[in-house]
Amino acid sequence: MSRLQQLIKYRRHLEDRYEKLVERSNDYKYVDEVKSDLASYKAMKLLEKISKIKYLDNSLM
Repeated sequence: MSRLQQLIKYRRHLEDRYEKLVERSNDYKYVDEVKSDLASYKAMKLLEKISKIKYLDNSLM
């Protein structure tokens, strides 16, 4: 598997995790604020990683 394919696979994995965390954050918004905030924080961290990987992906192509 080439580096580019690994990068794309990793980006998809991160995007899936990001979507799940955003969904969890929205689900807990009115039920448990702490869980909602924690999921939002983790989602923001993942979004930073996704942005970095997208930049690398664009520079490699």
